[in-house]
Amino acid sequence: MPTSSKIAVFYHTFREISNLVHSSTNVGEVLELVVWKVTEALDAKGALLRILNLQTKEFELSAAYGLSESYLSKGPVTQQSIITDVYKQKPFVIIDDIMKDKRIQYPREAYQEGLRMVLDLPLVFRDHIAGLLRVYFPASRPFEVDEVDFAVALAQQCACAIDKARLIGEQQARYDQLALQTEKLSALGRMAAGIAHEINNPLAGILLYSSNLNKKIADDSLLKEGMEVIIRETQRCKIIIQDLLEFAREQEPKKTMTDINQIIDRAVSMLENEFRLRHIQLERAYSKDVKPGMLDGNQFQQVFVNLLLNAAHAIDQEGTIEIRTRSDSAGEHLIIEVQDSGCGIPPEYLDKIFEPFFSTIKDGSGVGLAVSYCIVRNHQGELTVKSQPGQGACFTITLPLRQ
Repeated sequence: MPTSSKIAVFYHTFREISNLVHSSTNVGEVLELVVWKVTEALDAKGALLRILNLQTKEFELSAAYGLSESYLSKGPVTQQSIITDVYKQKPFVIIDDIMKDKRIQYPREAYQEGLRMVLDLPLVFRDHIAGLLRVYFPASRPFEVDEVDFAVALAQQCACAIDKARLIGEQQARYDQLALQTEKLSALGRMAAGIAHEINNPLAGILLYSSNLNKKIADDSLLKEGMEVIIRETQRCKIIIQDLLEFAREQEPKKTMTDINQIIDRAVSMLENEFRLRHIQLERAYSKDVKPGMLDGNQFQQVFVNLLLNAAHAIDQEGTIEIRTRSDSAGEHLIIEVQDSGCGIPPEYLDKIFEPFFSTIKDGSGVGLAVSYCIVRNHQGELTVKSQPGQGACFTITLPLRQ
């Protein structure tokens, strides 16, 4: 039975390694400490630790202590040569005779190294073997329960450290990819804004001269229809370019105490003729408990114009648009809902609906919703959508009343 001083060594060693696992992001530092401490605590000849490479399926040497360079230079070993079903079922495996056990890859070299007995500790995390801690002894010996418990606990800490390192690596890879994508989008936005400025000037010239020529063409001329197509398409291009410039500009909101119901009414008044031509009925349900908030009125007027135009295009002819405003139960958020009876949005498009230049509307620029999303986010709010094909769509804006 281990002495009280030996148990104290086990305790302090385990606590030191456990603290390092939780405080350090350097898994190599943890593993080097483990092989050193487990060798000393168990009076072993040495120890090594191999980690499973998920790509090659080989156990690669990650840390070692007390073993010669010639023995360690043998290289990685395959998963099948070490791990059997026994390792998945038991927290440790004792190999009494290294010369006769197939799990010892280099028995002759191990014998020359002065190694006679091995304690294997699989590093298991989430039912998967992440590695193997192998402790070597110069002679066969029995193990006390406390010794084995100590070694198994260290192996579990190693598994936690390896899993933590892999999670950090995955998160770092995702972050690097996101940062690269963000930089690409930023560069693309700057380039698009520059191109938009360059295109805007010749478009203005085309629109000016085509409009003047159209006035001089007789109404019954064959050129009249073609010239009107040129004017109409040029105007559409200018609208797309203007939307692109608005999206690239990302102006800071100029917040003032604003009544959101009045902003909605202003947006509706701009589109009354559109609704009349499409035979769309507009319903407004404003809650009496809605209080003014700190908003940029001009920007939110643009948001509601975009949402209402999208709703009108989704309905096309004969339908209903309902606008609702209310406060949440805690009185901390303002909620605005714009619901239409249109064609709805397919489920596969719901995650893309706020991306720039993505549109489900024929001849749509795909910029209006992206601009609206940015404006709402700049007010610390959220813009979400719920929809089912054939059952319309409901866009919801949630804004904090205190900003």
